Amino acid sequence: MRITLTGATGFLGRQLTEALRGEGHELRILSRRIPGEPGFYAWDPPAGPPPPESLEGAGAVIHLAGEPVAQRWTKAARERIRRSRVDGTRNLVETLSRLAVRPEVLVSASAMGYYGSRGDEVLTEDSPAGRGFLPEVCREWEAAADAAAELGIRVVKLRLGVVLGKGGGALAKMLPAFRAGAGGPLAGGKQWMSWIHVEDAVRLMAWSAGQSSVRGALNAVSPNPIQNKDFTKALGGVLRRPAVFPVPQAALQLLFGEMAEILTGSQRAEPRVALAAGFRFRHEDVVESLRSLLY
Repeated sequence: MRITLTGATGFLGRQLTEALRGEGHELRILSRRIPGEPGFYAWDPPAGPPPPESLEGAGAVIHLAGEPVAQRWTKAARERIRRSRVDGTRNLVETLSRLAVRPEVLVSASAMGYYGSRGDEVLTEDSPAGRGFLPEVCREWEAAADAAAELGIRVVKLRLGVVLGKGGGALAKMLPAFRAGAGGPLAGGKQWMSWIHVEDAVRLMAWSAGQSSVRGALNAVSPNPIQNKDFTKALGGVLRRPAVFPVPQAALQLLFGEMAEILTGSQRAEPRVALAAGFRFRHEDVVESLRSLLY
């Protein structure tokens, strides 16, 4: 299949690119950074629509592009985060609307941030959005993707959890402290963490693109969410390091400002749509997942 991919240079995008090429798919890649190779097209998502030739003949579009959320949320950063996701998706759909022959499916990234912090509540794809900056961005982001459905395109909105993988993402940020024996629970550790192994995240993206019965919201998380205190214990155990140094919420807020809610927010999500449609996770246990990534 010919697939157009955005966000290919990011942590998850690099893994997806390698997997799709390994399966024999023909890729067209939209990126700000053009390496001078065939199949790459220049696009700055919030600045305007991508070139039509980057999407012509594509059977699927997988849209991952977006400004990193893990940064201090200044007024300028908030605007970059919102525009890269909301305006970028609107611009993508604008070009899709101009095509004589449109792709069958748009798989568009979203995030667990859609739900906000919900304590012990079990979250499914039918759960309503939360309140706050990230839920608002995710609602607008998903609404921009839904506009493609009005063009006759099947839309899948991947609400990604914490992706665990080598060489980037959340795990790379945690490892230095834990390897030094200075890791520990965050803000009491009772908050739920909805996570997914990078291999399953990549498989879920490719699977949802080819699964005609799947549309709408899709929780891209392991079936087994875990509380932060148990995750830190598991990571410390795999690394054979103590993980007993708690980080209070006040310290996180001092370090990261409002962005600390990413670390302290609680999302106990289940991937009900994926499981009901027959997707099978290869990595459901967090200890096994961490061992597979670290050894």
